[in-house]
Amino acid sequence: MWPVLFTVFGVPIQSYGASKALAALVGAYLLGKAFQRLGYEKEQAHSLVLWATVWGFVGAKVYFVLANLDRLTWHTLGSSGFVWYGGLIGGTLAVVVMTRRHQLPLGTVAGAMAMPLSVAYGIGRIGCFLAGDGTYGKPTTLPWAMAFPNGAVPTDIPVHPAQLYEALGAFVIAGLLWTIGQRWQGWPVFGAYLVLSGLARLLVEFVRVNPPFVLGLTEAQVLGIASVGVGMTLAWYYSRRPILARS
Repeated sequence: MWPVLFTVFGVPIQSYGASKALAALVGAYLLGKAFQRLGYEKEQAHSLVLWATVWGFVGAKVYFVLANLDRLTWHTLGSSGFVWYGGLIGGTLAVVVMTRRHQLPLGTVAGAMAMPLSVAYGIGRIGCFLAGDGTYGKPTTLPWAMAFPNGAVPTDIPVHPAQLYEALGAFVIAGLLWTIGQRWQGWPVFGAYLVLSGLARLLVEFVRVNPPFVLGLTEAQVLGIASVGVGMTLAWYYSRRPILARS
């Protein structure tokens, strides 16, 4: 655990914030490369990532606040609490607006974003681990269990390092999406991203400490199942229409 990476003129550089900045930079670089392969300008990719990041954070914070209204405090508003699915909603809205502004085909952009998005998510989760932000899992006696006594949300009890599970899963998913992208473009690739990331979140929630939401499932698991459903529909529908898959 490494919540503060270093200091600059007495100002601490937090691993949480640094990881999010690195995630955005790497995502922008990868998407820029993807845009160049598609014949688009890489600067358009960088602009898209910038606004998707800004509104993604806004959406993630709004979702977190709404989910914690019953225990809302000034500390909650100023904390590092963010919810991934809220970020996905905010980022998606920004992408839709930016693709229209640049007159780019939304499906092609969505497919190009899938792999960079998964890589960025993995980097961000490593930052969550270094900060000990409370997104760890349940207590366990497994050999790789870890305690976070100095984390943002401390615990002295060895728990599942769920952040590392998610980071590893995200990098594996990125590799699978790269492979899928060798054959398909556009919506089928993004559909595969929704399926794989939804499954990953569904599984990791079994070792997380989030409370049940419905039918014994956590809210993240319900959203993960919805993600899988939407992703399967997109992948199936557009893979049967290869011309539209590139639009």
